[in-house]
Amino acid sequence: MIMNKLSKIFITRPLPMSVMDEAKALGSLTARNLTSPLSEKEMILTLKDYDIVLPTLGDSFSANVFNQVENPRCKLLANFGVGYNHIDINAAKAKGISITNTPGAVTQATADIAMTLMLMTARRAGEGERLVRAGKWKGWHPTQMLGLHVSGKTAAIIGMGRIGEAIARRCHFGFGMQIVYLNRSEKTVAFPARQIASIDETVKHADVVFVAVPGGLQTNHLIDEKVFQMMQRHAIFVNISRGDVVAETALISALETGQIGGAGLDVYEFEPEVPKAFLNMENVTLFPHLGTASMEVRTEMGKMALNNIREFIAGNSPPNLL
Repeated sequence: MIMNKLSKIFITRPLPMSVMDEAKALGSLTARNLTSPLSEKEMILTLKDYDIVLPTLGDSFSANVFNQVENPRCKLLANFGVGYNHIDINAAKAKGISITNTPGAVTQATADIAMTLMLMTARRAGEGERLVRAGKWKGWHPTQMLGLHVSGKTAAIIGMGRIGEAIARRCHFGFGMQIVYLNRSEKTVAFPARQIASIDETVKHADVVFVAVPGGLQTNHLIDEKVFQMMQRHAIFVNISRGDVVAETALISALETGQIGGAGLDVYEFEPEVPKAFLNMENVTLFPHLGTASMEVRTEMGKMALNNIREFIAGNSPPNLL
């Protein structure tokens, strides 16, 4: 479908200024100035009133939303982000709506956050900073706040896609860690990495377990009580994928009982709700979904989304069509 410069485009939340400036040249632009997700009513109206919508994480375009719009004007949801489990792809396509995302742009930044979570949890950095800020630090001593030394240890990567591979690369070249991974297919990488067939065996001998799979029905509660039972008692669990990949109650239990050593979390099952149990644990590092939170990365994501829109308007297949 070839659209014209009068195409009505709706951006659901504020994006970096350079992205917004570029978006104005693509069509008749409406940009919502609120940072909160769209309500169901707002999503229904956008499907009725706009040709193209640029949604973000939290804008839950469910089957129920699509089913309430008989003949949507919207023909493209140009998602801002690589993850798209907040959009019911099948329901969208059934209504004649195409979906794009922004892979690649998020890879390195998200891998950096995974490393930050690993190091902060292993070396008890959050706990230490809270101690200093509270004025309770009494000075150095030889057995103060001893943590896990990650260099030379084993890292398990659950999901060896772009982000998983970037995490593994940092672990190997930065910390000399041994890499084992679980993935649907074998990967050819420029460092030693051993594929293991089952998730239980993958996590069994790991000192740090990273989850880097996409969200969705196929991965919902992939990490459950059984997986935590297979982990070593000193092991650290890091999640930078999606919150619902992890059975949060099982993780809480594993931490409270000492089944695992600690956790570093950037995402939560019922985000933005964070269980009070996590807030009370010193061996858990909690981030407010910082995976791609840098100006450079968010700008690149926005411009990738706009390029998908530009190609769609021109009647071409967008480069990141799902």
